[in-house]
Parts: sequence; C-alpha cells; structure tokens
Amino acid sequence: MAFAAGLAVANVYIAHPLLDLIGKSLDFRPAEIGLAVTLAQIGYAIGLIFLVPLTDIMDRRRLILGQSGLSVVALVAVACAPTPAVLLASLSMVGALAVTVQTLVAYAGALAPPQERGIVLGKVTSGVVVGILAARVISGSVGDLLGWRAVYLLAAAASAIAALALSWMLPPDDRQSGKQRYGEVLRSLPRLFVGDRTLRLRAAFAFVIFAAFSTFWTALVLPLTAPGSGLSHTQVGLFGLVGIAGAIGARSAGRLTDLGHAGRVTGASLLLLCFSWGIIAMLYLSLWWLIAGIVLLDLAVQAVHVTSQTLIVDRHPDAAGRAIAAYMVLYSLGSATGAAIAPFMYSLWGWAGVCMAGGVISVTGLLLWTASGRFQEQQLFPPSLWNG
Repeated sequence: MAFAAGLAVANVYIAHPLLDLIGKSLDFRPAEIGLAVTLAQIGYAIGLIFLVPLTDIMDRRRLILGQSGLSVVALVAVACAPTPAVLLASLSMVGALAVTVQTLVAYAGALAPPQERGIVLGKVTSGVVVGILAARVISGSVGDLLGWRAVYLLAAAASAIAALALSWMLPPDDRQSGKQRYGEVLRSLPRLFVGDRTLRLRAAFAFVIFAAFSTFWTALVLPLTAPGSGLSHTQVGLFGLVGIAGAIGARSAGRLTDLGHAGRVTGASLLLLCFSWGIIAMLYLSLWWLIAGIVLLDLAVQAVHVTSQTLIVDRHPDAAGRAIAAYMVLYSLGSATGAAIAPFMYSLWGWAGVCMAGGVISVTGLLLWTASGRFQEQQLFPPSLWNG
C-alpha cells in the first residue's frame, strides 16, 4: 500500500522540476506556469470532495483499481497535450484521480488495530513522501534526457504496472457496502466538518503546512536553473532526496501520536517549519544551507500531516473516507495557493520574496496553534497525555 500510495501522489508532483521546460514548450508566460501545479491541486481538491467519499459506501478495492486505471489514461493525455488548454485540463484530471492515495490511507487505517494505527499510517505516509521525492528526482533526470513528455509517459507506464500489482496483492474488502446513497454521503461532508473542532483545526494546519511546502518546491527550480547557477534539472531533482527526513519524521510522529503526544508533535513541528525558512533563505550563500533547510521543512510538514491523519481516522473510523476528504480539501487548496504564490513572488523579489512568503505562511500556522490554546484533542486524549 505504501508503494502504491507513493506512486499515486507522485503524479501530482512530477511537474515541479519541469515547469520551465513545459513553459518553453507550450509558450507559457513566466507568471502563468504555476498554473500547471495549481490546477493539478484544484483537480485534487475536486477529487477529494466527489471521489474519496465513495470510500465509505463502495468496495474500496474496486474503487482503488478503477481510479488507478483511469489515472493511466489521464497521464497519457498530458504527455500528448498539443496546447496549454489541453495540458491544464489533463493535469486537472491527473490531480482528481490521484486521490487514490487517500482511499489507500483510509483503507490502511481501517485495517490497522486502533493501538497501531499511527504506526501503520506513518508507514503509508512514508511511502507518500518517498513518492514525492522520487517524482522530483526521476522527472528532473528524464526531463533533461528525453523531455517533459517522456516523463508523463513513464509515469503512465509505472501507474499501469502498479494497478496490476494492486489487483493481485490488495486485500479484499470484507466490509459490507454502506446503505447511504452517494448524495447523502456528499451532503454529510459539511456537517462532519462543521461538527468536529479537531477536524477543522487539523484541516487548517493542513492548509498552512502544504501552502509552505508547495511554495518552496514550486519555486526551487527557478533560482537553481537560472543563468549563472548552472544546475541541470537532474541536479535540481536530487535535492528531493534530502527530504527523506520527512519519511523518517512521519514514522516517528505516528508512534508519538499513538502514545498521546499529538499536541507536542504539532507545536514543535510548526516551530521547526518557521525556523527552516530562515535557513532556506541563505541559498545563495551555500547549497549546504539549502540542504539543511530542506531536511527541516520536510520533517516538519510530514510530522504534522501524519499526526493529523491519525487523529482524524481514530475519531471517525466508520466515516474515514469522508473525514480524510474534508481534511485533504484544505491540504489541496493550501498546495494550490503555494504553487500560485511562489512564481509570482519570485517574479517580483526573487528568492527573498519566496522565502518571505513561506515564512509568513509558516508563522501563521504557529500562531494558529498558539491561539487555539495548545488545543487538546480532548475527545481522544486526556490532558495528562497532552501535557506529558
């Protein structure tokens, strides 16, 4: 499941190291190329609202396999796109179908024993992190050698292989299909979100951390491939490997959440996220500063993410698909916001503008955590565990 989840989410992120290649190929203006990432994230948000809730009423195995097959078609459409409009529409479909990863997360959480749910979701999230990082490395390398269209054809082939592997290996869904109708499930989403303060707070954290995450990774290729920097897309992609610390953090965060330390993990991670931007801002002094900043940023983001998902699945075991969908809508909107802000800020003030935007976003998250009164997940963990 971890491998399949990583591959599914990778399809959304492979465009990041290729933005300038895509822009030159299809005559995008510099300030508009961020739309390639933004619309993929918007498509992801639409998929979260309309596809992930099906997890609660359909056979999850069949749903995962169906979405995986359609993803192959969408990736081929991107690779063959003749115009910017076709490209952006196809990327929106890729984003919508990438929500397979959330169906896998909900399924893994449902299969795991409650006392081990954080560890299991930490492992799945680790697969997601590796998928994101591998996407950047591979897409940068293949883009340098064969062009950006070859990257999407390779992604389509890998997705087809993964779909076949899942059909052989994915456990059958023994749960009886839900009695609710699809319309009823969709209408229950706002009620679920409004009625759970923990879900609302965690969704707000998701918006913040992934806006910061997307701001950084969308803009990184711009200064590193600018005239005078001399780095190839392959070399830029290799910076993604540094973020493997995010996968390590995801596993550790899952274990700590199982022990009741969700609040402490969240606060410490948001503080670390703020600190990381100060280090990232020193990119032009040395690439070692950039590497250190990447480690801290990815570690902080993924630690908050796995903590939040563990809490949400624990609170809504019978509606995990809907709860995760509500949470991930804010994740996707945050990612889209960061992808839109990054090229704009870079066009105005260069790398300093990008770091200023990322820092402001991150401080907002820390202030939110502080203003919430170090919000205790009271219905799940008692104050003694929170404060311990």
